[in-house]
Amino acid sequence: MRNIDLANITEAAAQSFQGLPDARQQVLVQALVKSLHQYAKDVQLTHAEWRAALVFLHKVGDISSDSRSEFSLLSDVMGLSSLVDLLDSDPSATPGSVLGPFHTVGSPWLDNPANLIGANEGQRVLLRASVCDSAGQPLPTATIDFWQNAGNGLYWQVDPSQPQDNLRCQLKVSAEGRFEIATIRAVPYQIPTDGPVWLDLVQPAGRSAWRPAHFHVIVSAPGYRTLVTELFDAEDPYLDSDVVFGVRDALVGRYQEVIDPQACARIGLSGTTVPVMNVEIRLAHV
Repeated sequence: MRNIDLANITEAAAQSFQGLPDARQQVLVQALVKSLHQYAKDVQLTHAEWRAALVFLHKVGDISSDSRSEFSLLSDVMGLSSLVDLLDSDPSATPGSVLGPFHTVGSPWLDNPANLIGANEGQRVLLRASVCDSAGQPLPTATIDFWQNAGNGLYWQVDPSQPQDNLRCQLKVSAEGRFEIATIRAVPYQIPTDGPVWLDLVQPAGRSAWRPAHFHVIVSAPGYRTLVTELFDAEDPYLDSDVVFGVRDALVGRYQEVIDPQACARIGLSGTTVPVMNVEIRLAHV
């Protein structure tokens, strides 16, 4: 088309992707083009603003690496990650929550129950969980991918003092669909404040940088939808101001002191009681 103007440019740009071989990709790209064009029209986007946006995206790309995704962080603070989680949630299953920028593929496989405490400083706790279907039937074929931050609030990817894969593992549930992880109590932490997402976007808006304490889990089982979610500490002060909008009531757990001398001995506690967070994780059928 040679005579492009304001009246026809959006349709022309969208139709230019009509040849994409994958039908779903065609829908996604064409809808994105139309939405971007409508946004530019709605705000009367200027050249200077358009160039500034490109500079910002370049900076997001420059600081990203195999172990840090600033683009994931951008999606998180814009609420897009949580929106996708909510759109994809099955009401009969445990709700999803953000993957976050610090998940890496290939965490070490450990026996169940697992002990991640090692040399980490912090309150020693147990996470005990059952994995079942939406009707409450145990799923003995489920696998868990678990990760969390250290006592200083940092994940190993941004803390050279931590060993690689600190406080993370993969494991298989028991025949009853249960798993146990001995670890340290997660602490609240700030999102990275050295990159463009914070410096150019979140901080200027006067927003908090804090995330409430949580464990990350990815739960998978054949024939069921994989769940990416987080488990939050009911006593955390930032539950109502999570910078990435990840908190759901169903994901908030509370530690209870449980009398279990054997568990105490196993994880190095001198007494007979141990703080335990018990959770049930339900998966929806594919």
